[in-house]
Amino acid sequence: MRHKLKPIRLVLFFTRGVSLHTWAQNGSLEREIALYLRLQQQGVKISFVTYGDKTDLKYKDALQGIEILCNRWNLSRRWYELLIPFLHGRALCHAGVIKTNQTNGADVALRAAKVWRKPLVARCGYMWSEFAERSGKPDMVRLARQVEKDIFTNSQRIVVTTPAMQDFIEKKYQVDARKISVFPNYVMTDKFSLQMVEPVPNRICFIGRLTEQKNLKSLLCACEGLSVELHFAGEGHLMASLQEDARTMAIPLVLHGNLPHHQLPELIHSSAVFVLPSTYEGHPKSLLEAMSCGAAVLGADSPGIREQIKHGETGWLCGTDEQSIRTGIQHLLNDPPLREKIGRNARRFIEENYSLDKVVELEYSLLKDFIEYEN
Repeated sequence: MRHKLKPIRLVLFFTRGVSLHTWAQNGSLEREIALYLRLQQQGVKISFVTYGDKTDLKYKDALQGIEILCNRWNLSRRWYELLIPFLHGRALCHAGVIKTNQTNGADVALRAAKVWRKPLVARCGYMWSEFAERSGKPDMVRLARQVEKDIFTNSQRIVVTTPAMQDFIEKKYQVDARKISVFPNYVMTDKFSLQMVEPVPNRICFIGRLTEQKNLKSLLCACEGLSVELHFAGEGHLMASLQEDARTMAIPLVLHGNLPHHQLPELIHSSAVFVLPSTYEGHPKSLLEAMSCGAAVLGADSPGIREQIKHGETGWLCGTDEQSIRTGIQHLLNDPPLREKIGRNARRFIEENYSLDKVVELEYSLLKDFIEYEN
């Protein structure tokens, strides 16, 4: 008697508080859904559990058949989180696997998985507890560590973006290495591609949140007195102070706010150098996308960045202090052949390691482990 495979049904839980509208506003919607659109083409039936209200339903066309499970009852956040396993019970009942997008909010997914007795894939793009610790938030550290322990202990599989994260989970929470898979952040290499475009001389760009972690005050100080213009894409609570500091230092600074994902390649290609001076990162998407564009990238020699850049080959590493950043900028701006070489090598590195095609294969292979057979 022949047995037929049941279709894979995946329910993805968004990060706590995040909606499709959030993704659209910060410009990441196209990038975030790309993987799931591709999985859907391979026959995976997908549902998104979001924290948005009915506004999320307007993205139905963009999702091309992915089911949107949102807070259409306009419940308070507390009650919505508590009732999610029942409000979206129909989809959860038929799920083959439940997956988290990040650790913050994964406790809600774990509760739903237990209620419906479904396998859980705990995916996280950064270590929440480490980020909280670096931010100096002890209460958040305690919460993050408790959630991480519960999630990593009770999930059937864990997906992280770097080997360093895998090592941390193994040692911190005594998790069997065979339970953990490393799937890097992907890059849409067809959109973030090489272009025969002449950059604006002395233009430097940064893409990301405007927060202390990104070390943008040091970048501004590094540029004081240099003949450069800065372009920042992103938003955050430092926006006003960065603008004021740039004005005081007489540094031309353009704050673009959050740009749609498809507009980022134009900014990257128009810049002579892309800079990411953060004091720490997880697996920085903006850096990988700049490298995919063949940009000359200058990155801080800090966790999450140094692992992606081979100094002098696929990018240039500097310290997080203003003098080191300044020296790196001057070195790259004064050496066009070097910029061209590291940009070309960076593009090759991304194609070989972080293409969307590669990550789709990894994700689909993992999901097939949860396929059931029909009698």
